[in-house]
Amino acid sequence: MKCNRVLIVLGSVFTFYFIAYIGMGCAQIGSPTGGPRDSIPPVLVSAFPAIRSTNFKDNKIVLTFNEYVELQEIQTNVLVSPFPKVNPNITFKLKTVTVKLKDTLKENTTYAINFGNAIRDNNEGNPFKNFTYVFSTGNTIDSLTLSGKVVMAETGKADSTIAVLLYRNAHDSTVQSRKPDYLTKLDKEGNFTFTNLSEGHYKIYALKDGDGGKTYNSSVEVFAFYDTEIFVTDSTKSVNLFAYSEEKDKKAGTVAAVKTAADKKLKYTTSLISFQQDLLSNLDITFNKPIKTWDSLKIKLTDTTNKLIPNVLSFLDSTKKIITLKAPWMEETAYRLLINKEAVTDTLNTQLTKSDSIRFKTKSKNDYGSLLLRFSNLDTAQHIVIQFLKNEEVVKSVAIVAASWSDKLIEPGEYELRILYDNNRNGIWDPGSYSKKRQPEKAITLDKKLTIKANWDNEREVKL
Repeated sequence: MKCNRVLIVLGSVFTFYFIAYIGMGCAQIGSPTGGPRDSIPPVLVSAFPAIRSTNFKDNKIVLTFNEYVELQEIQTNVLVSPFPKVNPNITFKLKTVTVKLKDTLKENTTYAINFGNAIRDNNEGNPFKNFTYVFSTGNTIDSLTLSGKVVMAETGKADSTIAVLLYRNAHDSTVQSRKPDYLTKLDKEGNFTFTNLSEGHYKIYALKDGDGGKTYNSSVEVFAFYDTEIFVTDSTKSVNLFAYSEEKDKKAGTVAAVKTAADKKLKYTTSLISFQQDLLSNLDITFNKPIKTWDSLKIKLTDTTNKLIPNVLSFLDSTKKIITLKAPWMEETAYRLLINKEAVTDTLNTQLTKSDSIRFKTKSKNDYGSLLLRFSNLDTAQHIVIQFLKNEEVVKSVAIVAASWSDKLIEPGEYELRILYDNNRNGIWDPGSYSKKRQPEKAITLDKKLTIKANWDNEREVKL
């Protein structure tokens, strides 16, 4: 392809003007590079009424930015303090964000509207982070703060989905009957701060709100309370709250079972894994339906010659579905479990379809690891319990009464270690009770996990 040169002759004088010569050859078509990505957030140009206005009487606030903006996730980002009965209407158009106040403003009160990360530029979504618009209906802007931390009492870990509730001049039942005066969120470490408070008496709580009512009205809701009323001044210390759920939510995670013809039969499974029995555990026989009657003499544990194993205890659990055999297991020993078909009867008088004989062997001590824990700063008066967890479940719990503890039979694997301050000395964590004004027992999960290797001497230093 040839490239054209454009030539113009002016008048009688042969003066040539080169108007266009595309490159040194032919023009080529290409895409623009676009340049670096815009990472600059919007800039607030003006606010009307002005930020930190006093004697505020308006019901509309207009914020103007230097570029087109949008709002994202208003419900989760924007927090108004004091907490309103009716949320404001917040909209955006071009370069402005407009707030229309729907609630009646209290006299002589400082208000703060924290937008979180809701305001973003329209192109790249860069947030105008944690912008707070503050105003007062009185002559001054209140400037006192109250900060603290909330952790889960059972684990010592933070849960950023928990909200902190603050009430002014409230009684004990207020948190159960009305919304808070102030509400704020936790950061990922569990820290919180209330700002623009006036001097006075406050009650503080933490709540993982189950129904959106912003009140504590269910024993399965995660909740925390401070023992005493707090008087906020310019020297008020930070507060620590320990959250708990008084009762476990039994409905969570349940799935309705679909019954089939096979479910009508009475069946069972055992806790044996690959026909091996753990030296540290009982042998469980789990049935698919509740048991009405059972005959312990028709469920036998024998050696390979059918000789009964002595000192075997058997019992049915509270669900009526699990029969447990507790035996003095010997390592690397072969056993037989004999289950007669007439051993159990379910609530529909159904029995097993046949008798069964299961051969299995116990593990060797070499299949386990040994562990030595050394404790520093141990105060036995605090009733320390060390808990071993797998997948958030406590699998072993030991009271610590000396500066060191050891065990030669620890199941190999990775464990999370938790220190429990066992006030009532029952070996388990106990929740609090707001009605009884009883705080939950407290625990701390250690940062570093413990890995136990089979046939290995494992040691760990634990600082309390």
